[in-house]
Order: sequence, then structure tokens, then C-alpha cells
Amino acid sequence: MKTTSYFTLVVCSPLASLPVLAQSPDIQGAGLEPGRLDALVVTASPLERTLFELVQPATVLEGRNLVLDLETSLGETLGWQPGVSSTSFAPGASRPIIRGLGDDRLRILQNGTSALDVSNVSPDHAVALDPLSVRSVEVVRGPASLLYGPNAIGGVVNVMDDRIPEQRLTRPVEGAVDARYGSVDDLQSLSGAVNFGAGPFVFHLDGFTRESGNLKIPGFARSKRLREEDPQLDEPRGILPNSFSESEGGALGGSYIWEGGFVGLSYSGLNSLYGVVAEEDVTIDLEQRRWDLRGAFTDPVAWLKEVNYKLSFSDYEHTEFEGDEVGTVFTNKGFNARSEFLHQAVGRMEGAVGVEVQQTDFAAIGEEAFVPSVDSQSAALFFFEEMDLDPVRLQFGARIDRQTHETADLERSFNAFSTSAGVVYTPAPDYAVAVSVGYSERPPTYVELFADGIHVATGLAEVGDPNLRTEDSFSMDLSLRKKVGRVTGSASAFYYRFSNFISLDPTGDVVDDDGEEFPEYAFGPVRADFYGGELEAVFHLLEPLAAGDHHNPRRERLDLSLRTDYVHAENRDNGEAMPRIPPFRTALALDYQREAFGARLEGQWAARQNRHSEAEFSTDSYFLVNLALTYELELGKTSHTLFLKGMNLTDEEARQSTSFLKEIAPMAGRGVLVGVRTEF
Repeated sequence: MKTTSYFTLVVCSPLASLPVLAQSPDIQGAGLEPGRLDALVVTASPLERTLFELVQPATVLEGRNLVLDLETSLGETLGWQPGVSSTSFAPGASRPIIRGLGDDRLRILQNGTSALDVSNVSPDHAVALDPLSVRSVEVVRGPASLLYGPNAIGGVVNVMDDRIPEQRLTRPVEGAVDARYGSVDDLQSLSGAVNFGAGPFVFHLDGFTRESGNLKIPGFARSKRLREEDPQLDEPRGILPNSFSESEGGALGGSYIWEGGFVGLSYSGLNSLYGVVAEEDVTIDLEQRRWDLRGAFTDPVAWLKEVNYKLSFSDYEHTEFEGDEVGTVFTNKGFNARSEFLHQAVGRMEGAVGVEVQQTDFAAIGEEAFVPSVDSQSAALFFFEEMDLDPVRLQFGARIDRQTHETADLERSFNAFSTSAGVVYTPAPDYAVAVSVGYSERPPTYVELFADGIHVATGLAEVGDPNLRTEDSFSMDLSLRKKVGRVTGSASAFYYRFSNFISLDPTGDVVDDDGEEFPEYAFGPVRADFYGGELEAVFHLLEPLAAGDHHNPRRERLDLSLRTDYVHAENRDNGEAMPRIPPFRTALALDYQREAFGARLEGQWAARQNRHSEAEFSTDSYFLVNLALTYELELGKTSHTLFLKGMNLTDEEARQSTSFLKEIAPMAGRGVLVGVRTEF
């Protein structure tokens, strides 16, 4: 793996053992408050509303919940959040899916700007960020195209870190250390972060290193169906071949913070080497170097409440090796910049106007380059307004995008318009009803336009259509919320109606490539419907009372939480199910805390997926049992959290219907994770 001298200095220094995600101040006890609706969300609205106040349903994963849910990829970390599933392309590369929509219908952000990688090009391409460097993750379910463009029709995942500090320190140095070991893949990880400085100057340093071996699985790698159709003498069993991963990264950052705002700069690096389960001799060596500039001005003039700006530049490259030989090299260089201008309240109306621009140069060189080199540019103008008519709050806005994709031979440009309106009604202080409607136009991606070749990761010969038009959709969302009482939580229902959903479907032809045959699939428009819902309810069986209360002197907490989600997606032209849609899922967890001790017992059930496209097979149901134990300890000026997590305790064979590899790559078997986190 290639490593720069700067990167080696960061990772190998004594300060490299401190995790960014440990910066969260609510680490103690946060994990025993599932379904909190008072958490602040910055992604869904420029006005920074709480989960209870938003029009769109959202989730914030932070603190102890993040510690216990942390996996080697972003997709697996979020895979059981309400409405969120995963591409499950083995441990090295797994991208989130929201409400059955993934790829370029889901936008992944890093502190509000694009990840600037190529994870949306192919499911074997990893997201160019590591969960070990994360402080919190915000997931907005439903169309976020108003603020983040038409490529966010499914939703937004915003990964937050502290690499650019935004507040002054209350003490000269603060930070944390995190170390963990996992048995199911021989995971060894060490991560950390430290913030230091004085007065208006605050500096940040973080680093992490993680290594895992091949994944242990309950039985055979190939499904029973494949083993019966094509028996093999040397059948992989107990271990998922070529599922190892190695990652290391670090960042330096600093800010100048004054009473009226801040400005900060950071430089980060990520190296990752992982196996591609689809082929036993293929590995991917990923490297990204990234600059981020971020700042804000508070009350710069009488009519402006705040001006914030963000600029990210990325130099990304990954090499696909076939054994020791270089196969294909993917590069992506570019930047993403956005700024929002929040005006002062005009009567009861608050809002913002924003601009966003992005430019990327993508190139694929090698035998398996199924997409040509493409230069892409986009520019957007948007506005968002909110009117408080207590107990009703109205939200509305619009966005115009201009996108251009240019190859050596072709150029396509698109104008895209998005608009939405929503109402949040609060009939009582602790109850809310939210309704929103929206319209969005998504330009096709350069893969959908220009693909022409063998895509080994999916096992298909993919053919794009340069004449595709924008993908138009209408959406509706309804949410009910309750934030106080013995039962709290939220329920959501959604409906998307696509007039020309860009789908990858079989043509019936077969392409011969050096004696190996690949079914041909072509991108084309179909009419499609997506509908379903999510439920997250928490039953507070035993609540901690005020300090000193003699009825509950040990301040015990006992919560029973229920999460359920469902997606139905079909092609309206022929009634056939859309491919790789998650099944009905439900999870039930019992959370207990008594003073420093905490425990969580959870069962996760996914139903059999019988609704699938013609080219897929049914996916069996599964039930996973997980157990987590934590203990918090204060020693002097440091706090320590020890955690033990048992995963898939019954060693159940589970396969994800959302994965291209479900027939050859089951989920992990029984495993134990142990770790310790120290904050100072």
C-alpha cells in the first residue's frame, strides 16, 4: 500500500491513538436512549432543527450507539438504522441504501460536502471514509434534493468529524483513545484524536489503523441453491475467501475562532487495501488525499443571520490488482463547494439562499474499464424558507441544477429542477405530525450514459444509453412523532412515483469475453413505484429520576425499543419487482443501565424476500441475536468505557437480498468484539 511521509508521521506518532468519534460529549448513557427526538440535525435544514421539528424523518447515530454499532464500512455501520440497509459487498466495500434507493440516488457527505470518491460507480468500490474517524452520522430519509441536489432523491448520509474545530476549548487539551479486537475477522483497530490550543486558535490531530482477516461464516460461502446446481470439490466453508481489509488514515486541522464566526482548514489521508469477494485473486488498493476549508460569519450585516461556506478538494485513486498484476486504475480528482446565506427573520419567516458547484475528472484505465474517462461539472442555486404559524410550521423551497458530462467523443448537459413543501403540525407540545410533498429531476450519471463493457464486480456486460433524459419523480412523506412519556418514537410512511426510473435490465443477449460469457444488461427508463414505511418506538419501562430521588437511588434505566421498516418497489410497466430490494425487517432490543453498568440484548429479523426481479433468486429469512455489555469508569480526570459485544450468537446463516453477492457471500457468523475507550 502506498503511503506518503506525512501520513506515516500522523499514524505512527503517539497522538495517533486517539479517536475522533470519542469527541461526543454524550458518550455516557447516550446508547441507552434510543429514539431520542431532541438531537440536533444540521443536514436536513440550514436552520438546524431537531429530529422532532424536521419535516423529513431522520436519524442521528452518535455517542455510545455509534461505538457499539461501528463496523468496518459505512454501509454495515448503518445497516440496521430505520429505513437503511446495505449493499453488503463484503467487509471492504459496503454502501448504505435508503428505502431501497442507493447508487447515485443517495448522496454521501463528509461534513456537508461530497465524499468525492467513485463508490457510486460500482458496488465493489468502497466509500472513501472510515467509520473510525467519525464523531456522528446523520441520516435523512426521503428526498433531500432541495438542499443537496437531485442525486439525493433517496436521502443523505452526512458523516461528521471534528477535523475543523468550530468552538473554542474549555481546557488546553482534550481527546480520547479507542482500541478494539474482534474474533469473527481477527479485527485489530486503534484510533484516536486530540484537540489542543489556546484562545482563538484550536488545532486537531487524529489517526487510526485497522486490520481484519477473512470473515468467518456459519457454513458454506455459496448458497445451497448454487451448490446443488453446480457441485464443486473444493467448496469454501467456514471462511469467506478474499474478505480481508486493511485501512489507515489521519488528519491535521486547525481553526481560528472568534465571537463572530470561525475559519478552519484540514488535510486528511486515507489508505485502504481490501479483497473483492466476487473474485478470489482481486484486491483493491485505495488512496485518497483531501483538503477541506470551512467557515462561517455570524451577523455579518444587519439583514444576514449567518453566512457559512465549505470547500473540499480530493485526489482519489484506486488500483484493482489481479493477483500481482495491475488490472484497472480508477482516478477521480475534483472539488465541491457550497455556501448558504441565512437571512434574519422577516416577520415569522426564516430561511436561506445557497449555491453549490462541483467539478470532477474521472478516469478508468485498464482491461476492465467499462466506463470511459469523463469530465463532469455541476452548478446549483437553491432557496429554503420556513414560516412559524404556531402550532403549524410551513417549509418550502426549490433548487435548479445544471450538470454536464463530457467524454472524448460525447457531451451531455442537463437542467434539473427540484421543489418541495412541507408542514409540521404540533397539536400538543410533545406530539408532531409532518407531511411533505416534492418533485425532483435527476440527471443520469456518466455510468448510465456511457457504460460499455464487462463489469466483473456485478458479473454483467453493462451498456449505457447516451440519449437518456432526466429521471423525474414525485414523492410524499408522512411522519408521526412523540418525544416525551412512557412511549416515545416515530412512524413514517412514504411513496415515490418515478415516471422514467433509470433501471439496469437484461436484454436477453450474452457477451463472450475470451471464452467467458456475461449476460448483457442495458440502462433504460421504466415507470416505477416505491412505497413503505418505518417505525421506531421506545417503551421506557424504568426511567431514571432526578438526582437524589429515594425511589430510584441507583438511577436505573430499562428501555424496550422496536424498529421496523418495509419497502415495496415495482416496475409499473410489467408489475415485476425492482432488483435488490430489502425485505420486511424488525429489531427488538432491551436496554438496561444501572449506575456504571449497561447491557443491550437485541434480536434482528429479516423476512424472506420473495419479491425480486426475474434475474434474481429468493432470499431466505434470518434471525440474529446480539448482546452488548458496557462498564464506565472514572479515574482522575479521565473516563473509561469498556465494552463487550457478541454478534450473531446463534451462528445463523444470513444473506442480504440487497447484495449482488448474496449467493456467494453470507453475512458474518458468531463473533465477539471487545474494546476500551478512554477520554481525557
